Amino acid sequence: MTHGTAMNLTLKVWRQPNADSRGAMKTYDAPGISPEMSFLEMLDVVNERLEEQGEEPIVFDHDCREGICGACGMVINGVAHGPQAAITACQLHMRHFEDGDEITIEPWRSAAFPVIKDLMVDRGAFDRIIQAGGYISVNTGSAPDANEVLVPKSDADRAFEAAACIGCGACVAQCPNGAAQLFTSAKVSHLGLMPQGQPERLSRVEKMVAQMEAEAFGSCTNHKECEAVCPKEISIGFIARMNRDYLKARLTSRD
Repeated sequence: MTHGTAMNLTLKVWRQPNADSRGAMKTYDAPGISPEMSFLEMLDVVNERLEEQGEEPIVFDHDCREGICGACGMVINGVAHGPQAAITACQLHMRHFEDGDEITIEPWRSAAFPVIKDLMVDRGAFDRIIQAGGYISVNTGSAPDANEVLVPKSDADRAFEAAACIGCGACVAQCPNGAAQLFTSAKVSHLGLMPQGQPERLSRVEKMVAQMEAEAFGSCTNHKECEAVCPKEISIGFIARMNRDYLKARLTSRD
Protein backbone atom coordinates (compact mmCIF):
# COMPACT_ATOMS: atom_id res chain seq x y z
CA MET A 1 0.00 0.00 0.00
CA THR A 2 1.44 3.35 -1.07
CA HIS A 3 1.04 6.65 0.78
CA GLY A 4 2.07 10.13 -0.28
CA THR A 5 4.48 9.55 -3.15
CA ALA A 6 3.20 9.71 -6.72
CA MET A 7 3.12 6.36 -8.50
CA ASN A 8 4.03 5.25 -11.98
CA LEU A 9 1.66 2.57 -13.20
CA THR A 10 1.08 0.47 -16.28
CA LEU A 11 -2.52 -0.06 -17.35
CA LYS A 12 -3.75 -2.87 -19.55
CA VAL A 13 -7.22 -1.79 -20.66
CA TRP A 14 -9.84 -3.52 -22.78
CA ARG A 15 -10.60 -1.36 -25.84
CA GLN A 16 -13.55 -2.17 -28.09
CA PRO A 17 -14.93 0.43 -30.53
CA ASN A 18 -18.50 -0.86 -30.46
CA ALA A 19 -20.66 -3.91 -29.85
CA ASP A 20 -20.02 -5.34 -33.31
CA SER A 21 -16.23 -4.98 -33.30
CA ARG A 22 -13.57 -7.24 -31.86
CA GLY A 23 -11.83 -5.86 -28.81
CA ALA A 24 -8.29 -6.20 -27.48
CA MET A 25 -6.18 -5.23 -24.50
CA LYS A 26 -4.12 -2.07 -24.95
CA THR A 27 -1.26 -0.93 -22.72
CA TYR A 28 -0.91 2.62 -21.37
CA ASP A 29 1.66 4.23 -19.11
CA ALA A 30 0.15 6.17 -16.20
CA PRO A 31 2.93 8.18 -14.52
CA GLY A 32 2.58 10.59 -11.61
CA ILE A 33 -0.60 9.14 -10.14
CA SER A 34 -1.46 10.38 -6.66
CA PRO A 35 -2.25 7.65 -4.10
CA GLU A 36 -5.15 9.80 -2.88
CA MET A 37 -6.98 9.62 -6.22
CA SER A 38 -9.93 7.33 -6.60
CA PHE A 39 -9.69 4.72 -9.33
CA LEU A 40 -12.05 6.71 -11.55
CA GLU A 41 -10.10 9.91 -10.96
CA MET A 42 -7.01 8.04 -12.12
CA LEU A 43 -8.84 7.06 -15.31
CA ASP A 44 -9.91 10.68 -15.75
CA VAL A 45 -6.25 11.76 -15.67
CA VAL A 46 -5.29 9.04 -18.15
CA ASN A 47 -8.12 10.13 -20.46
CA GLU A 48 -7.06 13.78 -20.33
CA ARG A 49 -3.58 12.75 -21.42
CA LEU A 50 -4.97 10.56 -24.20
CA GLU A 51 -7.07 13.42 -25.50
CA GLU A 52 -4.04 15.76 -25.43
CA GLN A 53 -2.24 13.19 -27.59
CA GLY A 54 -5.16 13.05 -30.03
CA GLU A 55 -6.23 9.53 -28.93
CA GLU A 56 -9.71 8.27 -28.12
CA PRO A 57 -10.36 8.36 -24.35
CA ILE A 58 -11.27 5.17 -22.49
CA VAL A 59 -15.05 4.87 -22.19
CA PHE A 60 -16.36 3.73 -18.81
CA ASP A 61 -19.67 3.98 -16.98
CA HIS A 62 -20.01 6.25 -13.94
CA ASP A 63 -22.49 8.57 -12.30
CA CYS A 64 -22.65 9.36 -8.59
CA ARG A 65 -19.08 8.31 -7.72
CA GLU A 66 -20.27 7.72 -4.17
CA GLY A 67 -20.89 3.97 -4.21
CA ILE A 68 -24.65 4.45 -4.56
CA CYS A 69 -25.63 4.04 -8.22
CA GLY A 70 -23.59 0.94 -9.16
CA ALA A 71 -22.76 2.30 -12.61
CA CYS A 72 -18.97 2.06 -12.34
CA GLY A 73 -18.75 -1.64 -13.16
CA MET A 74 -15.33 -2.90 -14.20
CA VAL A 75 -13.10 -5.86 -13.44
CA ILE A 76 -9.80 -4.75 -11.90
CA ASN A 77 -7.00 -7.33 -11.77
CA GLY A 78 -9.57 -10.09 -12.19
CA VAL A 79 -11.90 -8.93 -9.42
CA ALA A 80 -15.19 -7.10 -9.93
CA HIS A 81 -14.79 -3.57 -8.49
CA GLY A 82 -11.18 -4.35 -7.52
CA PRO A 83 -9.28 -5.85 -4.59
CA GLN A 84 -11.06 -4.15 -1.67
CA ALA A 85 -14.16 -5.76 -0.19
CA ALA A 86 -17.61 -4.15 0.00
CA ILE A 87 -16.89 -1.16 -2.26
CA THR A 88 -17.57 -0.09 -5.83
CA ALA A 89 -14.83 0.89 -8.28
CA CYS A 90 -15.40 4.59 -7.61
CA GLN A 91 -14.63 4.03 -3.90
CA LEU A 92 -11.35 2.24 -4.62
CA HIS A 93 -8.33 4.47 -4.03
CA MET A 94 -4.95 4.26 -5.67
CA ARG A 95 -3.20 3.95 -2.30
CA HIS A 96 -4.20 0.29 -2.40
CA PHE A 97 -1.74 -0.22 -5.27
CA GLU A 98 2.05 -0.02 -5.36
CA ASP A 99 4.39 2.09 -7.45
CA GLY A 100 5.24 0.15 -10.61
CA ASP A 101 2.13 -2.01 -10.51
CA GLU A 102 0.55 -3.34 -13.69
CA ILE A 103 -3.24 -3.05 -13.49
CA THR A 104 -5.59 -4.94 -15.80
CA ILE A 105 -8.99 -3.30 -16.41
CA GLU A 106 -11.80 -5.14 -18.21
CA PRO A 107 -15.56 -4.77 -18.63
CA TRP A 108 -18.08 -7.13 -17.05
CA ARG A 109 -17.63 -10.44 -18.88
CA SER A 110 -21.10 -11.85 -19.48
CA ALA A 111 -23.13 -12.72 -22.54
CA ALA A 112 -26.06 -11.00 -20.83
CA PHE A 113 -24.06 -7.74 -20.58
CA PRO A 114 -22.86 -7.05 -24.14
CA VAL A 115 -20.09 -4.49 -24.44
CA ILE A 116 -21.25 -1.11 -25.77
CA LYS A 117 -17.76 0.40 -25.94
CA ASP A 118 -14.52 -0.26 -24.04
CA LEU A 119 -15.48 -0.78 -20.38
CA MET A 120 -19.16 0.16 -20.78
CA VAL A 121 -21.70 -2.66 -21.00
CA ASP A 122 -25.46 -2.88 -21.53
CA ARG A 123 -27.11 -4.02 -18.29
CA GLY A 124 -30.62 -3.78 -19.69
CA ALA A 125 -31.18 -7.44 -18.77
CA PHE A 126 -31.42 -6.37 -15.11
CA ASP A 127 -34.04 -3.77 -15.99
CA ARG A 128 -36.11 -6.38 -17.80
CA ILE A 129 -36.00 -8.72 -14.79
CA ILE A 130 -37.34 -5.95 -12.54
CA GLN A 131 -39.99 -4.98 -15.09
CA ALA A 132 -41.19 -8.59 -15.17
CA GLY A 133 -42.36 -8.49 -11.56
CA GLY A 134 -40.30 -6.27 -9.28
CA TYR A 135 -43.20 -4.12 -8.13
CA ILE A 136 -46.36 -4.20 -6.08
CA SER A 137 -49.87 -3.26 -7.21
CA VAL A 138 -51.37 -0.65 -4.93
CA ASN A 139 -54.55 1.40 -4.85
CA THR A 140 -54.20 5.13 -5.26
CA GLY A 141 -55.16 7.39 -2.40
CA SER A 142 -53.65 9.07 0.61
CA ALA A 143 -50.58 7.59 2.23
CA PRO A 144 -51.37 5.23 5.13
CA ASP A 145 -50.14 6.00 8.63
CA ALA A 146 -46.60 4.75 9.24
CA ASN A 147 -47.69 2.22 11.87
CA GLU A 148 -50.86 1.04 10.15
CA VAL A 149 -49.16 -2.08 8.72
CA LEU A 150 -47.16 -3.87 11.39
CA VAL A 151 -43.90 -5.46 10.20
CA PRO A 152 -41.77 -7.71 12.42
CA LYS A 153 -38.33 -6.16 12.90
CA SER A 154 -36.57 -9.29 11.66
CA ASP A 155 -38.52 -9.11 8.38
CA ALA A 156 -37.90 -5.39 8.03
CA ASP A 157 -34.17 -5.87 8.58
CA ARG A 158 -33.98 -8.66 6.00
CA ALA A 159 -36.01 -6.67 3.49
CA PHE A 160 -33.72 -3.67 3.99
CA GLU A 161 -30.66 -5.86 3.47
CA ALA A 162 -32.08 -7.15 0.17
CA ALA A 163 -33.19 -3.67 -0.93
CA ALA A 164 -29.60 -2.46 -0.56
CA CYS A 165 -28.77 -4.14 -3.90
CA ILE A 166 -27.68 -1.40 -6.34
CA GLY A 167 -27.86 -3.59 -9.45
CA CYS A 168 -24.21 -3.05 -10.37
CA GLY A 169 -23.76 -6.52 -11.90
CA ALA A 170 -20.60 -7.45 -9.99
CA CYS A 171 -22.25 -10.71 -8.93
CA VAL A 172 -22.74 -11.71 -12.56
CA ALA A 173 -19.27 -10.57 -13.62
CA GLN A 174 -17.52 -12.55 -10.90
CA CYS A 175 -19.61 -15.72 -11.11
CA PRO A 176 -17.85 -18.47 -13.13
CA ASN A 177 -21.25 -19.24 -14.67
CA GLY A 178 -22.35 -15.63 -15.20
CA ALA A 179 -25.41 -16.26 -13.03
CA ALA A 180 -27.81 -13.51 -11.89
CA GLN A 181 -29.43 -15.32 -8.96
CA LEU A 182 -28.05 -12.99 -6.28
CA PHE A 183 -29.42 -9.90 -8.00
CA THR A 184 -32.77 -11.51 -8.82
CA SER A 185 -33.21 -13.00 -5.35
CA ALA A 186 -32.51 -9.64 -3.71
CA LYS A 187 -35.13 -7.93 -5.88
CA VAL A 188 -37.62 -10.74 -5.23
CA SER A 189 -36.98 -10.81 -1.49
CA HIS A 190 -37.10 -7.14 -0.57
CA LEU A 191 -40.74 -7.13 -1.72
CA GLY A 192 -41.62 -10.68 -0.71
CA LEU A 193 -40.61 -10.10 2.90
CA MET A 194 -42.98 -7.18 3.37
CA PRO A 195 -46.77 -7.44 3.96
CA GLN A 196 -47.44 -5.22 0.94
CA GLY A 197 -45.66 -7.70 -1.28
CA GLN A 198 -47.58 -10.80 -0.25
CA PRO A 199 -50.50 -10.75 -2.76
CA GLU A 200 -48.12 -11.09 -5.72
CA ARG A 201 -45.37 -13.00 -3.95
CA LEU A 202 -45.63 -16.25 -5.94
CA SER A 203 -46.48 -14.74 -9.31
CA ARG A 204 -43.63 -12.26 -8.84
CA VAL A 205 -40.97 -14.90 -8.32
CA GLU A 206 -42.25 -16.94 -11.27
CA LYS A 207 -42.18 -13.96 -13.62
CA MET A 208 -38.79 -12.64 -12.50
CA VAL A 209 -37.09 -16.04 -12.61
CA ALA A 210 -38.61 -16.71 -16.04
CA GLN A 211 -37.22 -13.42 -17.32
CA MET A 212 -33.83 -14.13 -15.76
CA GLU A 213 -33.72 -17.47 -17.55
CA ALA A 214 -34.81 -15.84 -20.82
CA GLU A 215 -31.73 -13.59 -20.68
CA ALA A 216 -28.25 -14.98 -21.36
CA PHE A 217 -27.36 -15.59 -17.71
CA GLY A 218 -25.84 -18.84 -16.48
CA SER A 219 -27.00 -21.11 -13.67
CA CYS A 220 -26.05 -20.83 -10.01
CA THR A 221 -23.85 -23.64 -8.66
CA ASN A 222 -23.06 -22.03 -5.28
CA HIS A 223 -19.51 -20.82 -5.92
CA LYS A 224 -20.29 -17.82 -3.62
CA GLU A 225 -18.17 -15.53 -5.79
CA CYS A 226 -21.21 -13.25 -6.10
CA GLU A 227 -21.44 -12.75 -2.35
CA ALA A 228 -17.68 -12.17 -2.09
CA VAL A 229 -17.66 -9.18 -4.47
CA CYS A 230 -21.07 -7.65 -3.72
CA PRO A 231 -20.43 -4.04 -2.65
CA LYS A 232 -23.44 -4.27 -0.33
CA GLU A 233 -22.45 -7.71 1.05
CA ILE A 234 -25.78 -9.29 0.17
CA SER A 235 -26.00 -12.89 1.35
CA ILE A 236 -26.56 -15.89 -0.91
CA GLY A 237 -29.16 -16.89 1.66
CA PHE A 238 -31.56 -14.84 -0.46
CA ILE A 239 -30.97 -17.25 -3.34
CA ALA A 240 -32.17 -20.14 -1.17
CA ARG A 241 -35.19 -18.08 -0.17
CA MET A 242 -36.01 -17.33 -3.80
CA ASN A 243 -35.65 -21.00 -4.73
CA ARG A 244 -38.11 -22.00 -2.00
CA ASP A 245 -40.65 -19.43 -3.16
CA TYR A 246 -40.15 -20.45 -6.78
CA LEU A 247 -40.73 -24.13 -6.00
CA LYS A 248 -43.88 -23.24 -4.06
CA ALA A 249 -45.07 -21.06 -6.95
CA ARG A 250 -44.53 -23.84 -9.48
CA LEU A 251 -46.30 -26.42 -7.34
CA THR A 252 -49.20 -24.03 -6.68
CA SER A 253 -49.61 -23.23 -10.38
CA ARG A 254 -50.04 -26.94 -11.14
CA ASP A 255 -52.98 -27.33 -8.77
